[in-house]
Amino acid sequence: MSKKSAVLIFGVMLNLVLFTACTSGGDGGEEFLPGSSWNLTALNGGAPIAGTFITLNFDENPAVFGSDGCNNYRTTVTVDGDNIEFAQPGAATLMACDEPVMSQATAYQEALAAAETFTATSEELVLMDGAGNELATFAVASQELSSTSWIVISYNNGREAVVSVINGTEITASFGDDGQVSGTAGCNNYFASYEADAEAGTITIGQAGSTMMACAEPEGIMEQEQGYLAALATAATYRIEANTLEMRTADGALAAMMQLAP
Repeated sequence: MSKKSAVLIFGVMLNLVLFTACTSGGDGGEEFLPGSSWNLTALNGGAPIAGTFITLNFDENPAVFGSDGCNNYRTTVTVDGDNIEFAQPGAATLMACDEPVMSQATAYQEALAAAETFTATSEELVLMDGAGNELATFAVASQELSSTSWIVISYNNGREAVVSVINGTEITASFGDDGQVSGTAGCNNYFASYEADAEAGTITIGQAGSTMMACAEPEGIMEQEQGYLAALATAATYRIEANTLEMRTADGALAAMMQLAP
């Protein structure tokens, strides 16, 4: 092979390497972030405290929000390739939680503030500092309702008020993989059809049928049952965050809030 040919081949190979580096590297997986929701699985190398839920949600605009395990927070984020910066300080509620939950929340907020780079796939997000040390690892939060069961915390009573479930009663909702939602409405068992689009966050629940028992106690249980079933039928959108399911009407009003059943 002549020296001129060898130089030509080397030049072509170098251009291919440079092209590959420019087109395939340095994106950090940022295409997985807009509109995504994540649950913390590791903080500074350790698992979250049992029973706590730390979340990170990326809005379609630069806003991010979630729970640090104690308080809800909101801030903005700048993403450039595999670089990331969470604006400081952000806004947050001001609840006081017991230790060590409070310390964990502080450590999480410090991790967000220290984050400089990240990697992301459709299943996992890792935030790192400038030296490449892992600060926080997240698993994607599933929005699938099928085969999940919930306990109702509050519902819209149809009179422009969201009310808590009466003490001593329990309302449940189990979403089957057969397109049926069922549970107890506090007195009677109920069932209804449902259609949910996990990607769009939309839901339609049909008119519920139920057993025909009449309960006298506690006071207001039958009115609660009627109000809950009516609220369920108004649900148009939903969102699962950690162990909480929130359903809203087409106008954005809260229809029902539920907690994952143990």
